[in-house]
Amino acid sequence: QVQLVESGGGLVQSGGSLSLSCAASRRTISSYTMGWFRQATGKDDEFVAVISVRSGITYYADSVKGRFTISRDNTKTTEYLQLNRLKPEDTAVYSCAARRESIKTTRTDFNSWGQGTQVTVSS
Repeated sequence: QVQLVESGGGLVQSGGSLSLSCAASRRTISSYTMGWFRQATGKDDEFVAVISVRSGITYYADSVKGRFTISRDNTKTTEYLQLNRLKPEDTAVYSCAARRESIKTTRTDFNSWGQGTQVTVSS
C-alpha cells in the first residue's frame, strides 16, 4: 500500500474551476494506477477518473468527460484532478486512490486511499 495525501477542494460557484492533488508517500508510483472517486451525501460512491502512471492512459466517467482532467507529474509521485465547468451535482467528497499495475475503475480494486476532500459547487 501507499500513503496518499490530498489537497485542494473548496467552495466554488457553478461554472467555476478547482484543482485537486494527491501526493504519494512512495519515491515512485510508476507501476501504479491512480484514480479519483467521489461520494455525495446520501448517494453511492462514484468513479470519476483514473490514470496509468506508467503509460498516461486515462479513463473518465461519462458525467465528467470533457470537464475534468486527470494527470500526473513527471516525477510520478503526484496526481492531479482539474475540475472545470463545475456543476452543483459535482458537489461531493473526492478521494484519491491507488492500486498496483492495471487500470481498474471499481472502488474495490483499489487498496490505498486518501482522506478525502470536500468540493462544493453553489448554484
